[in-house]
Amino acid sequence: QVQLVESGGGSVQAGDSLRLSCAASLRTLSTSGISTYAMGWFREVPGMEREFVAAISRSGGKTYYASSVKGRFAIFRDNIKNMLYLQMNSLKPEDTAVYYCAADLRYNDYTPQSRSEYDYWGQGTQITVSS
Repeated sequence: QVQLVESGGGSVQAGDSLRLSCAASLRTLSTSGISTYAMGWFREVPGMEREFVAAISRSGGKTYYASSVKGRFAIFRDNIKNMLYLQMNSLKPEDTAVYYCAADLRYNDYTPQSRSEYDYWGQGTQITVSS
């Protein structure tokens, strides 16, 4: 099992940058750490479905982004430190949401984009972007 804890949320102005972090801890002994998990970021606005933001493969060699954030956000990971990050630049008011990190146990280097593919979720962190 994997426990995920997000941090780095807050209130910013449009055009600002913010970096989210997600710390992963594994409850089962494993020398592989989170390197056996694809990781992703999703976001949710009240009354709306949780939507995909970005995903990164187990190795970190492949990434995939929602069209709404491509070119502004960057997902990256540190498998040694069991950390996932989301660098968000040029933030817009429509980026306001609760952001969740997620982990998907994988045996290939794929970047899952569907919410249903992920096995573990963090508790979320709020991002508010003011115009």
